[in-house]
Amino acid sequence: MLTFTLPKTTVENEALAGPPAVEIFRGFAPATALPAAARAPKTLVYTIPSALVDTYVVENRVRFSDPIPADELAKHAGEQAVYTVRTRAAKKIDSADSNPAAVRVFPAPEPIRDVTARVTRSAVELSWTPPERNAAGRPLPALSAYHVYRAEVAQGSEAEAEKDPAKAKLQSPLELHGVTPSASYRDTQFQFGHKYVYSVRSVGQFESEPVESADSKLVVVSPRDVFPPAPPQDLVAVVVPATAQAHARIEVSWSISADPNIAGYNIYRSEAEGGGRQRLNNDLLLTPVFHDMSPVPGRSYIYTVTAVSRDGNESERSAAVSAAMPE
Repeated sequence: MLTFTLPKTTVENEALAGPPAVEIFRGFAPATALPAAARAPKTLVYTIPSALVDTYVVENRVRFSDPIPADELAKHAGEQAVYTVRTRAAKKIDSADSNPAAVRVFPAPEPIRDVTARVTRSAVELSWTPPERNAAGRPLPALSAYHVYRAEVAQGSEAEAEKDPAKAKLQSPLELHGVTPSASYRDTQFQFGHKYVYSVRSVGQFESEPVESADSKLVVVSPRDVFPPAPPQDLVAVVVPATAQAHARIEVSWSISADPNIAGYNIYRSEAEGGGRQRLNNDLLLTPVFHDMSPVPGRSYIYTVTAVSRDGNESERSAAVSAAMPE
């Protein structure tokens, strides 16, 4: 990526009528050569016409990305890519060369091709096969890390994202979400009901220079909460004798669930002598207590409770408790 400022005047200090055309030259030099001492590059790699210069301007600076083919990078691994820039106000009137700018180049690792995703209750788990070669097809030295990028799919474009992740409309560009030393990653900062796009890049280490690969094949993940909560704990059933103001009843209570996604509870009853299990509540119980006002004197009952999440997932039944209604 090259960045530079454009001249606004001529060498005679006269204002230019408009943006000049830009010519970008590239060459390669040994790693030990100083950019200023390196031979001026003679290869013209790109020309930006004056009418298009403004499309490359970001915050008052021209920004140009030079995509170098992988096989050419492999030929110059470890060397410097040296650039100079000229501007041209007319066909026969060009500026002198800019200062030379140099950067070390190395062949990046080949892209990861097999990222897979699995949704669990607490994380989106990504895994992939470590690449073994660089982009030029040569054996790859040890990798130093993997960079995981994530973006959220914009509402209304979910179907488009499923068909072709590369054309998905994103709420924001892919951003670095995490770094991992191994070929797996757990994203615990996700929300059920949202749709995400993931990309993984491997990072090779060349001397002191980290080099990042291109994006992996994009993976679209739509986490849905299909995981039942844990069953309620510490169930207790107590017979409450009749008073002048109320009939006898059986009061069942349990510990409130620590899961913040709990919408309520269901309570079930069956008779100790047999019979089917009956749900006693019509609507979800919002508090961890239930007053059974319909027990028959002389009969014993077995109670169990389940927790229900906001997504409608019901837990397994709690441990059972029993209570006998006296005659």
